[in-house]
Amino acid sequence: MKKEIALTIGELTAPIPVVQGGMGVGISLSSLAGNVAKNGGVGVISSAQIGFRDPEWNLNPLETNLRVLKEEIQKARKIASGHGIIAVNIMVATRFYEKYVKAAVEAGVDMIISGAGLPVDLPRFVKDSKTKIAPIVSSLKSLDVITRYWSRKYNKTPDMVVIEGPLAGGHLGFKKEELADIDALCYDEEVRRIISRVRENEQDNKIPVVVAGGIYEAKDALPYFEMGADGVQVATRFVTTYECDADIRYKEAYINSKKEDIEIVKSPVGMPGRAIHNAFLDKVAAKGSAAENSAQETDAVSNVSISGSSAWKCHQCLAKCNPAEIPYCITDALVNAAKGNTQDGLLFCGANAWKATKLEHVSDIMKEFEEELA
Repeated sequence: MKKEIALTIGELTAPIPVVQGGMGVGISLSSLAGNVAKNGGVGVISSAQIGFRDPEWNLNPLETNLRVLKEEIQKARKIASGHGIIAVNIMVATRFYEKYVKAAVEAGVDMIISGAGLPVDLPRFVKDSKTKIAPIVSSLKSLDVITRYWSRKYNKTPDMVVIEGPLAGGHLGFKKEELADIDALCYDEEVRRIISRVRENEQDNKIPVVVAGGIYEAKDALPYFEMGADGVQVATRFVTTYECDADIRYKEAYINSKKEDIEIVKSPVGMPGRAIHNAFLDKVAAKGSAAENSAQETDAVSNVSISGSSAWKCHQCLAKCNPAEIPYCITDALVNAAKGNTQDGLLFCGANAWKATKLEHVSDIMKEFEEELA
């Protein structure tokens, strides 16, 4: 008889304890999230510039994003056909963060997962709704700050906690020097400490803990379950699926990448990130910082500004972005990549993206995890 492996979040249940990581811009939308949920997991839509393909986006990015977010949630729900859980990843660093959270709640999303900052006021934005909330943390310190604040101000505990480690993709909650020697971080010990603290904070209901970062194959998840985790978050593996919302050329960039192509990059928002090396990163390195290049230079092919200028068309993505001070527009870079212009865009990825060798179906990946974990 198989053991019970379901991930339970309050009254919600995902039969397979796999959370598909939210990937923006345009990588995890309704197709990927809906199919992960359909196959028993937690499908996650990324709200980051979610409406960039819509004709109205350039003129009204905020209004378009909020409308498309609701549309994508409903599309995912239809694909899932009553199975799994539908969630949205909304970065705290997002400009108009509160509006995105409320739009997702209005659309009836099951859960909001939030990181890239401390979501200290998230409970207020979902008040009187059934939407679950889950902070992403990378350290015990950040967990303590969030949970103490939520308890004191809102009498609320997290419905789920996501621990995101140093092998994850995209923006990372670590210093660049820490990522240079990941072994020295002894991160498994931090994971154990965080899980232990979550257990201490539990009241009437269990708070499930999900671990993320570097989990590519099902066997990668086993050590975390032995540590006491209730689920794992997987992102990179799902990029090279037929159901992923990214352009086929984006997926091929993962398949064609080698281990040495994956590097730590400095994001214009001030956080280190992990990406696949390409011509765009060479161009950014050659141009140098915005301080050294005061005149705006725009590539005719990619239309990604490589140096700072207040004349940039702002897409209203990040709350603290100053176009005059950043080396390039991260929205333009991520949109280019998502559309398949992979040599003139930013290709965020996890540490194990090089392991991708072929396109797969979401159903096969979920079956692999189910069989290994059961």
